[in-house]
Amino acid sequence: MSETTFRRGGASPMRQTPAAALSNLVAVYGLVFVFLLIMLVFGLLRPSSFFSAININTILVSQSVTAMLALAEMVPLATKQFDLSIGYHLGMAQVLIVGLQVSQGLGWPEAAALILLLSILIGLANGLLVTVFHIDSFIATMGTGTLLYGVTNWYSNGEQISGMGLPDSFTNLTQIVHGVPLPAVYVAVISVVLWIVTERLPVGRNLYVIGANVRAAELTGIKVRRHIIGAFVVSGLFSGFAGIVLGSILQTGTPSVGPEYLLPAFAATLLGATSIKPGRVNVIGTLLSVLVLAFSFSGVQQLGAPFYVQYFFNGGILIVAVGLSVYAARRRQRAAIAARSSKA
Repeated sequence: MSETTFRRGGASPMRQTPAAALSNLVAVYGLVFVFLLIMLVFGLLRPSSFFSAININTILVSQSVTAMLALAEMVPLATKQFDLSIGYHLGMAQVLIVGLQVSQGLGWPEAAALILLLSILIGLANGLLVTVFHIDSFIATMGTGTLLYGVTNWYSNGEQISGMGLPDSFTNLTQIVHGVPLPAVYVAVISVVLWIVTERLPVGRNLYVIGANVRAAELTGIKVRRHIIGAFVVSGLFSGFAGIVLGSILQTGTPSVGPEYLLPAFAATLLGATSIKPGRVNVIGTLLSVLVLAFSFSGVQQLGAPFYVQYFFNGGILIVAVGLSVYAARRRQRAAIAARSSKA
């Protein structure tokens, strides 16, 4: 909704009412207020542990993988396409980065390069299945993810691969430098680049146009197929990189770990679409969602909640996020229709 509304016939602008301005403020910055409230409440309840450097660094390290995976999901979702393979993709990359070093004797740069190349090919395959073979993205990527899960278990024989003997140059990829965890730095760099692409470059705006109306995008000359394929390639690349980072954090190859990240990443992406840019996925909203989920669950844990509460938490947040995302999208559409009507 624009900051001013116009009377029919092009008369002078009329300012929003205080109630409308407040509603717009909450819609745009709701997640910011929620995050500040969470920090205030749990900070008061557990001041010594909640704001400790150990707790904050632990959250930043552990949630960096979720953040990267959420950003991976965000790119195709901007075109209204789902990528449900990201969790399985992450798990495969995590197992391979450890296994290729321990079992095949490759150096970590060579292993990482192979994984990133494979990740690009997986993203390309997802894009082709959706655009060329016209398979629904939900079905296509779920099928791809299941295949990747099979490859992961075949390679590892369904067992954990010990990371004994991994070089320090690899394990140091996720260390804390000058009080800042390196995984958080990776997330920051990816986020800045992705924000510039989606908010400042034509290719990013094209993705949102495709997500809003495919036919309109085609009529304006946007190469829809090329953009959707590119979105899946980027999603695959981010997923593979997140798997490499996770391998450095865990220092073991665990075939079952990947799917556990799918739901939190998906929930964060959808919840992020309810804030900053209500009605569409966006980088800042996605990162805010990851922080809200991470710090709120950390606070609940410190209050003594059992481990299984996390599953209720993630499932409930996903339902709420989908509902709020749909509401925000409809609100955005109504605002656009009202703006066009006022100019008529």
